[in-house]
Amino acid sequence: MTVIRPRQLAPTRRLRRPVDVRTGDPQLQPVGTPRGGGRHWAAHYRVRLGITDTVIVLASVSAAFLIRFGVGDVVPNLLAFPFGYGAISLIIVAGWLFALSAGHTRDSRVVGMGLSEYKLVAESSALAFGLLAILFLVAQVDIARGYFLVALPIGASALIFSRWTWRRWLLRQRRFDNYLSRAIVVGSADDIEYVAGQIRRKSGAAYNVVGAVPDEPGLVTIGSDADRLPVVADLAGITAAADRLGVDTVIVAGQPRGGSRFIRNLGWALEGTATDLVLASRLTDVAGPRIHFRPVEGLPLIHVEIPQFTGGKHVLKRALDVVASAAALVVLALPMLVLGIVIRLDSAGPALFRQERVGRNGSTFTMLKFRSMAVDAEARLASLQQQNEGSGLLFKMKDDPRVTRVGRFIRKFSLDEFPQLWNVLVGDMSLVGPRPPLRREVDGYESHVHRRLYIKPGLTGMWQVNGRSDLSWEESVRLDLYYVENWSLAGDLVILWRTAKVLLQPTGAY
Repeated sequence: MTVIRPRQLAPTRRLRRPVDVRTGDPQLQPVGTPRGGGRHWAAHYRVRLGITDTVIVLASVSAAFLIRFGVGDVVPNLLAFPFGYGAISLIIVAGWLFALSAGHTRDSRVVGMGLSEYKLVAESSALAFGLLAILFLVAQVDIARGYFLVALPIGASALIFSRWTWRRWLLRQRRFDNYLSRAIVVGSADDIEYVAGQIRRKSGAAYNVVGAVPDEPGLVTIGSDADRLPVVADLAGITAAADRLGVDTVIVAGQPRGGSRFIRNLGWALEGTATDLVLASRLTDVAGPRIHFRPVEGLPLIHVEIPQFTGGKHVLKRALDVVASAAALVVLALPMLVLGIVIRLDSAGPALFRQERVGRNGSTFTMLKFRSMAVDAEARLASLQQQNEGSGLLFKMKDDPRVTRVGRFIRKFSLDEFPQLWNVLVGDMSLVGPRPPLRREVDGYESHVHRRLYIKPGLTGMWQVNGRSDLSWEESVRLDLYYVENWSLAGDLVILWRTAKVLLQPTGAY
């Protein structure tokens, strides 16, 4: 979504009468004072972040001083002439806090967004220390480099951990409909239903959709059953409805009737209010890093990068795979040996299960797993097809009679996947990627689903951290295709971190 901040003529009250967004003409009815619930929670949350950031910056600079000089040299170094480290420390603290503020790291459009927020914090911290280093160099201030370099990694790591902790708290609050911005969605009925549904499914979306404004007359509600939204106004009454409902955000879904002129007039109508204007693009499953704004005079252009399946970042991905899989195999060698022995003692057959899977560009490879089923599992598959609980091309049974006692345990915690680290090391798979499919699944793919094979399959992936076997076939495909086209190294690290949490609190594993 693209946020457009209307020109703020006054922060606390409306200075304009409502505007008919179809014609741009002022309406005559008076307008009250907006309640701005989202503004209030955002302001309180920013204060909390500001206090936490200040404490962390002060603590990290103080810790760096003590690590560099020791407790016994505190007073001499603090008061040294002409620039004691007391003054230098205050300059660093002030510059660091200013950079965090100027970098919009506490902006309501960023907080709670995860990777984007952490990236801003890291970039602002690095920029602050870079500029301070130049300043001290120009001013010929002699500063201990060890002291200077210790504060940045300690403080930046603590700041990111703090933001992660606050984000966890914020997401828990939002599950109970707290700390959400009230929103209404404008557009066609289909576009409204899609956007509102996506927001409802994501606990971190930050919006509570309270109403709809369709561009089709005569509608009373949009959606069905529990997802039904009341129609709160027509296109001419958006600003009045936003004021009446205490709305913080107006979301324009797709392209309503009236086109660019409608959006322009809506922006004018929201001037002088505390209400944001958000445009929900029709681009689906395109991640932020692939979207760039390239404004031309009077024409805001959105440049969408075409996915690249070769190049430098794929080399870096392979390097990460080799280093991480080799290290993991060394660390897990003994536990894997013990697990193999337990599997052999539990049921007849080898400890390892080998199966042909389809890899990148349709090539096949032998995937390794710890055996979790009886040795005749493949032969018994046909007799169980009528009890299939999976969707699409996948076969799944929660109480599959072919699974052994040990098999149920290792499947629950994904321990059966550990031997695939060897597949990652030799290059058949990657640490993160789409689920490795069987040949019979690939033979049944629709044409667009073959895009899953454009990169190597993964030991883990979007499917693993979003429900695994509980996902429908369509949702599994959508997540895999989203990853294929939008993956990044930073995103891979996030998925690996989320995978570790899923292993401890398994869901959808059977």
